[in-house]
Amino acid sequence: MGEFPGTTTLGYNEPLIFERSTPGRHGASLPPLDVPRVAPESVLPAELVRREAAALPEVSEPEVERHFVRLSTWNFSVDHGFYPLGSCTMKYNPKLNEWAARLPGFANLHPYTPDALAQGAIRLMVELEQALREISGMAAVSLQPAAGAHGELTAMMAIRKCLEERGDARKRVLIPDTAHGTNPATSALNGYAVSSVRTTEDGVLDPESVAENMAEDVAALMLTNPNTLGLFEAHIQKVADIVHAKGGFVFGDGANLNALMGRGRPGDFGIDAMQFNLHKTFSTPHGGGGPGSGPVGVSAALAPYLPVPRPVKTEDGYALSFDFPKSIGRVRSFMGNFGVAVRAYTFIRELGAEGLKKASEMAVLNANYLLSLLGDHYTAPFGGGRCMHECVLSDSTFSGTGVTTLDVAKGLIDRGFHPPTVYFPLIVKGALMCEPTESETRETIEEFAAALIEIAELARTDAEALRESPRRPRLGRLDETTAARKPVLKAAEAPPCPPTTTDD
Repeated sequence: MGEFPGTTTLGYNEPLIFERSTPGRHGASLPPLDVPRVAPESVLPAELVRREAAALPEVSEPEVERHFVRLSTWNFSVDHGFYPLGSCTMKYNPKLNEWAARLPGFANLHPYTPDALAQGAIRLMVELEQALREISGMAAVSLQPAAGAHGELTAMMAIRKCLEERGDARKRVLIPDTAHGTNPATSALNGYAVSSVRTTEDGVLDPESVAENMAEDVAALMLTNPNTLGLFEAHIQKVADIVHAKGGFVFGDGANLNALMGRGRPGDFGIDAMQFNLHKTFSTPHGGGGPGSGPVGVSAALAPYLPVPRPVKTEDGYALSFDFPKSIGRVRSFMGNFGVAVRAYTFIRELGAEGLKKASEMAVLNANYLLSLLGDHYTAPFGGGRCMHECVLSDSTFSGTGVTTLDVAKGLIDRGFHPPTVYFPLIVKGALMCEPTESETRETIEEFAAALIEIAELARTDAEALRESPRRPRLGRLDETTAARKPVLKAAEAPPCPPTTTDD
């Protein structure tokens, strides 16, 4: 095996902390009680008084410290290494953003603070919305949605209400086969049926197919641009014109905005509504690292329907206004995930317009460099050797060897890399979807490519060894099917951990 970031180190099979508990053991010292004892029943309602002590673990301080430190080593994070998850945009999260989000005036602000005492926070929201409008070409933005799919849902709710107020309630939504998987669910939640639209052999949306399916009962076309094949929808303006001519709207999934910032604005392409993934494009930890945030941007026709309250600038400062009578109402408690908004605002202000443009250019360059390194070893079924911010490979490279995409992913773990997105998009058999983002250096990309090339060579020379991966982590290859269908929910039911073998 070549030299890669992955190493074989001492690992611990850490039990539940309750299993370390010993009656009477504790890790804190308290001073003697210096006030009179009071019976709980005398100061609390009887139904709130415990009859038995809480079943908390009784452990020493070293046991607590070691338990949680050991658990922390089980997780892979962007601070450990490269996270090439395609579609997820797991870029590095600058520590400056974390500093800003932890400023006491933001971190300690109570959600019910009166507007007059929350001027800085409301101003930040107003300025972040303005920045997102400028980046996207949208007329108005709401920060309220809590995640990308939530922003998508909010946009379609606004479209539905706008059409209903026109007396033009419609029944269908058009969705290409390269769109994100949440689109059909969003349509169903809004009461729409879904019609699929085919893409061309080049992997982009076919205007003729849109024209064939577009009718006056279609509320919207939902597409992703760049799409899930990592390709720019070259016919987007023509497609938007076709939809608009029949009175429909175009929703553009903004999850892949990291490929466009500063180079093109979706509003200029004919997009009427889009969501932003602040936790992707604007560098906030997400997934296991924290909550998401999915602001929604809309055209002027849809602006009156955005959620309330909306942060606004007034003659006296800033306020949260409910004075939008056509609004779809509130879609999230308070103002969404405010801490994520602070991080995104910090990222945008730190980079500025030129920095955001450079980030997109580097994200596209990195993805194309990775694709060029792998071109002789893996099949890229779409794009003709070019992509936007992510590249999609296929396991057809290993036809006849018995090696699958899952084996490649497990082989990467042995080499110290988090696997890329696998088996998505669905229209690519055995897909490997890689997105290096702008964060990674040339050397990191070359190391990752070298690991994939070594795996490809191993697939042809010793496929059985590859199917035994991973062997270096704390746990080896697991039975994922059984884990999904018969999960072990109690510690007492857990089988002993399989032995870990090493390959130095």
